[in-house]
Amino acid sequence: MIKEKILQAYEQLAESYDALIDHKPHNAFYDRPTSLELIGDVTGNHILDAACGSGKYAEILMEKGGIVSGFDISPKMIKLARERNRNNGKFSVHDLSEPFFHLNDHQFDIVLCALALHYIEDWNLTIQEFYRVLKPGGRLIISIEHPFFEYTYFQSQNYFNTEAVATEWSGFGAPVKMHSFRRSLQECINPIVKNGFRIIELREPKPIAEFAITDPKHYQELMTFPAFMHMKAIKNPSYS
Repeated sequence: MIKEKILQAYEQLAESYDALIDHKPHNAFYDRPTSLELIGDVTGNHILDAACGSGKYAEILMEKGGIVSGFDISPKMIKLARERNRNNGKFSVHDLSEPFFHLNDHQFDIVLCALALHYIEDWNLTIQEFYRVLKPGGRLIISIEHPFFEYTYFQSQNYFNTEAVATEWSGFGAPVKMHSFRRSLQECINPIVKNGFRIIELREPKPIAEFAITDPKHYQELMTFPAFMHMKAIKNPSYS
């Protein structure tokens, strides 16, 4: 199954991922600046870092005064997240595509899911769980691969189909084949708005200046066409 292949890939690259994540351009100078800006002030807020990887976002958010819980499908990533954060925060192994049985209703002020939803074929259950664990009026921050970028990159034959795709990652050491699901723009937005959220901001980010220093080629590409897309949504308390 694709899920097992994704888990195997992340288990394989976990240590090199953690070693590079602080300064890897697409993460440090492209995804994180926009996500953190959309999240805003976190002082005293309870935050769920869904698919937290090795805990870099959690580290930043706790430094800013947030109270963070995170989970990830990869046991190695969770081990590294605990080590990175010196046992601050709460981290557990859990699959993003399964019900969050270990989390309570209305537990969080903010849910962050950064660059992870493309590993799930059907988003509906996951978005429903984000809704359940958020407090009324809570914030959901999502970053994903841009659907137009993926359609071009994977040379898809039918834009409207949600399809399994795979590519080789070489930016985290030894090459790893990474599997995911490509989908249309409407299949990125509809599961959010149909499951109780109101999208209040959509960003197609540009890289910050530091990206140009470390990777000028991709900096120029990202200044003319986005690879990622960010959304900020608010939980609608009246949804049923």
